[in-house]
Amino acid sequence: MADDEMWDVTDIQGTPTGALHRRGDGPVAAGSFHIVASVCLVSTTGRVLVSLRAEGKDYPLAWEFPAGSALRGESSRTGAVRELAEETDLRVAPDDLVLVGRVIEERALFDLWVAPIEGEPAPTPDPEEVQDAEWVTLDEVQRRWRTDAFATPWNARFEQLWEVLVERVADVAPRRV
Repeated sequence: MADDEMWDVTDIQGTPTGALHRRGDGPVAAGSFHIVASVCLVSTTGRVLVSLRAEGKDYPLAWEFPAGSALRGESSRTGAVRELAEETDLRVAPDDLVLVGRVIEERALFDLWVAPIEGEPAPTPDPEEVQDAEWVTLDEVQRRWRTDAFATPWNARFEQLWEVLVERVADVAPRRV
């Protein structure tokens, strides 16, 4: 999360405009956006990985799915994979990601992805980004969201994407007979 990381500035469709924005220089200009991508990692047990934001971050000690801004030249998909690896040391292939949807925020285009993973591998949180991470059910995610334990931006994201998220998690989770 270095203040010198560079983002592509996009239009509302997510098409890069050719302009760049340096993190730490405040928000992108009004009417412009940058891509923020998140991964809901789905275990073969059907549970999902949530992470607890580090104390020094915005929305400290609030839950979320691993997420962050796509860097210059990255797609949403590759940014999501990189952020997952940086924050938890867990890796998935970009082609394993399935898009849940996009939320248009004030200055960001937020993409939520799901990806399957074998078992429930132990994450290794980056202490500057993540204080803790754990595997939980979607019911537990919803309970934490409804009790304001998730970072505030997730309220609008879940309001718009929850039903599709539940469907996509079921799509990538193993079929139980």
